[in-house]
Amino acid sequence: MLDPDGALAPDFSGKLPGRGAWVRADRDALAAAMRKNAFARSFGRPVTAPDDLAIRVEAGLAAASLSALGLARRVGDAAVGFEQAARMVRSGKAQALISAADAGADGKRKLKALAPALAFFGFFDGRALSAALGREGVAHVALKKGAAAMRFMREARRLEGFRAAAGPPQEN
Repeated sequence: MLDPDGALAPDFSGKLPGRGAWVRADRDALAAAMRKNAFARSFGRPVTAPDDLAIRVEAGLAAASLSALGLARRVGDAAVGFEQAARMVRSGKAQALISAADAGADGKRKLKALAPALAFFGFFDGRALSAALGREGVAHVALKKGAAAMRFMREARRLEGFRAAAGPPQEN
């Protein structure tokens, strides 16, 4: 989207009014679109890109992922804590596992060993997970099969793909 001054403004929900221009959630694709002046061609007018556009996009993708995680908790589809997550995995109801990047390696290993085929996400720190879930000290989460898990996984994979070109994950 363009703001009223002609500057690019990311629209993560795809619901802002007006005409938009789409680019894949990929840091290299965003850089190439800016380098080739693709946004100006798409909008049919001069476009400015903030110097920190990639940082804004990454932060927005992280926020969308964490928002989806919080929604999963609010609808009762998140098992928070090692024991609850392990119980959900053992029951066969889990679709995804999330461990804090700063969680203990032993806990991550044990949880992943329970269901190695489950989608696993480990790039948010415990502080970010705790804030998203409204609980202190969150290190492990399992998401129940269903729409909430699918939404989180879609958003988290977009973030993961965007970060891939940048190297190590940035701060949330």
